[in-house]
Amino acid sequence: MVPPDSRPIDNNRSVFEPSSVDEVIDSLRPQGDILMEKNYPLLTWLVALITPIALILSGVRLLLTPWFIQVEYQMPNFPPDPFGFTVEDRLYYSQIALDYLLNDQGIEFLGDLRFADGTPVYNPRELAHMVDVKIVVRYALYVWYGSLSALFILGLAACLGKTWQSFRSGLVRGGWLTIILVGTVVLFVLFGFGIFFVLFHEVFFDPGTWTFAFSDTLIRLFPERFWRDAFLAVGGFALMTSVLLILGFRER
Repeated sequence: MVPPDSRPIDNNRSVFEPSSVDEVIDSLRPQGDILMEKNYPLLTWLVALITPIALILSGVRLLLTPWFIQVEYQMPNFPPDPFGFTVEDRLYYSQIALDYLLNDQGIEFLGDLRFADGTPVYNPRELAHMVDVKIVVRYALYVWYGSLSALFILGLAACLGKTWQSFRSGLVRGGWLTIILVGTVVLFVLFGFGIFFVLFHEVFFDPGTWTFAFSDTLIRLFPERFWRDAFLAVGGFALMTSVLLILGFRER
């Protein structure tokens, strides 16, 4: 007779190899703690609310790297600049703009740029907007660092304490919450990007400070297609990581 608490042995896996994240965590904790595991709904929902923030802003941070710019400008049917920027020109000036958003330099970092004929690359309205964008990016990164730190601290405490199941449930719920939120935004971007783009800018920037002429450098470097693809890239990353989170931490 097989004991009721025995489990079938998987001959394809080493006896020393854990089958899931939960087994790894359980192996680090005394058996008594596992038996005394309690449910903490507040922790679960706290983790669930932090998770979408961490996943979405992780996607944003990935966009703030050279790879997205390099891939985006090479995409099929990406609109050419009607005023003469080549792909190489766009790569050069967009990388400088990206560097400005992430460094500690003042707006003169962009303001001192000149074309070959000596004219400024950016006009005063564009420079003022880039200052606003840098502020938004800086605070977004602060929130990203905070969300990752909070999840790490809560996860470490849950691992060492008696709240791992609640933490794990929070990650799964956070994954589903991210799918719902991001899925809704992605649909909005696909079928009503113009409205979404306006609403986004009205939330983060003062009215009238973010509209420019088609001949302005910011529009030539970053046309509407660029931003639509950027939002879709962040959404795709968040959806993918949410699915992985759910599969990795769901109850078995």
